[in-house]
Amino acid sequence: MSEHSESGGIGGTGAAALAAPERPAEPDWEHVTAGELAAFSEAENRFRASAAARVATGETDPGAAVEWRTVRLPGHELPVRVYRPRPTGGPSDGAALPLVVHVHGGGFVGTATQSDWVNSHLAVRLPAVVVSVDHRLLTFDSPLPRAADDVWDVLRHLAGDAAAWGIDPERIALFGESCGALLGALTAIRARAAAGPALRAQVLVNPAVDTTDALFDHASMTEHARTPSLSLPQLRLFRRLAVPPGTDPRPLSPLHADDLSGLPPALVVVPTHDPLADHGRRYAERLDAAGTPTRLTEHQGAIHAFLSMPGIVPQAEPARAEILDFLRAALSE
Repeated sequence: MSEHSESGGIGGTGAAALAAPERPAEPDWEHVTAGELAAFSEAENRFRASAAARVATGETDPGAAVEWRTVRLPGHELPVRVYRPRPTGGPSDGAALPLVVHVHGGGFVGTATQSDWVNSHLAVRLPAVVVSVDHRLLTFDSPLPRAADDVWDVLRHLAGDAAAWGIDPERIALFGESCGALLGALTAIRARAAAGPALRAQVLVNPAVDTTDALFDHASMTEHARTPSLSLPQLRLFRRLAVPPGTDPRPLSPLHADDLSGLPPALVVVPTHDPLADHGRRYAERLDAAGTPTRLTEHQGAIHAFLSMPGIVPQAEPARAEILDFLRAALSE
């Protein structure tokens, strides 16, 4: 059975903080050119990684050691941001830890740094090694399958070289936000088809799980068409980039997968004031109907990407606590 719970309280949207002076102005999403999108993405990611953004994105847990590393993948290299608990001098130092593969949100923009708050906390409190994949972003020349391959290849690399990374390959979970949740869901399905790596859990936060023509047919799309953190014009651009003309969107749409059985237990986290809220609700229903253990949590009044904005959206705290509890149970020995 699917479990459902809610966290109450209407949080402010934090529109003022979202429009900090250092942040670049948004382009015309309906008519943006490749050059304009590249310039915006670079400037926006620079802002998200800046000290000024910490007002919204939160501070790194001081108990976590954080570093950028490079993973060599077929045909290219990819940066990943690695979080692990700092050594304490105790007997557990050096022991293999569970692995959480995190995928940030944004789609055509985004950086692992924007998720330092939640990932550093998970690394310390689980404890675990959290590896956030800085996958190739969506562009007019780089559709969704490239990003999906990046996440899949990093997962296989980590599981195949577990000793070098200090992880236990028998205790692995996926954790994605927004487009990152889409990539995480696709990776879970891919791992099942490939008979490994074995996954203990998947956490999907405000997921986008439909890239077909039906993407915009959900009621939440109309009810929350323009919010401070996501709007329909942005989603229309997302779909244009993710599935260019001639691309079959169904293999890139977990919501329309033929078979969702045999997948790792799922926690689906949905902010109610989000155009994508019904994506998460419907996917949780389909997972549950397929027999995959599923928990759906709705956070009243929260907006899209709220987990990356703990400084201005109070619902991020209870969401982080639930994710921690869910992963702790799933990754226990």
